[in-house]
Amino acid sequence: MATKAAVRKPRAVTAPAPQALQVEEIVSMVGPKIAELRKAQGLSLQQLAVISDVSAAAIHKMERNGMVPTITTLLKLGTALGVPVSYFVQEEESHPEPVHFTAADERRAVFTPHTGLSLSGITGSYRQFQTAAAVASMAPGANSGEKPLKHPGEELVHVLRGQVRFHVGEQDFVLTEGDSLHFSGDVPHHWENASKKPAEVVWVALRNG
Repeated sequence: MATKAAVRKPRAVTAPAPQALQVEEIVSMVGPKIAELRKAQGLSLQQLAVISDVSAAAIHKMERNGMVPTITTLLKLGTALGVPVSYFVQEEESHPEPVHFTAADERRAVFTPHTGLSLSGITGSYRQFQTAAAVASMAPGANSGEKPLKHPGEELVHVLRGQVRFHVGEQDFVLTEGDSLHFSGDVPHHWENASKKPAEVVWVALRNG
């Protein structure tokens, strides 16, 4: 169900660079790379913590993309694992993949700067495909911040459970289970879970060109 209401005009914001989503994908791979190296060398979280001088709790958060490491932290981890810092942020070279399968228990955590929002990727590399999608879990009170979002491409949101409110342009939409919202990313928009229960949505981003 959707409702339309006149609201204050959103403030204009500067659109991010077209490469923003590719950058986020690279950031999202830092954690998995740390975990892969640690496990390949047979190290527990505690063992890596000791030799790197980075707490086990912090390493665990980074591996799950719950924390973005600083350069200093990457230097410590790189030294402990025997790789340069560039290893964690370089783009992986791969052959184009015409088909990508994501098992339910192998969804890749996707980096997001928004508190209370966690994303589990369900699509292939955004460098190879035009579409990126994730199953998003929104905690009660989670929102996109004070400034309206604006970017190239399109977005499609489908609510699996719970209730989510979107403000797009000068329209307000309240989405509940089974509802969908498709809009152009260059229209200033804002989202929030204003309810007291968690919400789960399928979130799809389609880039231009």
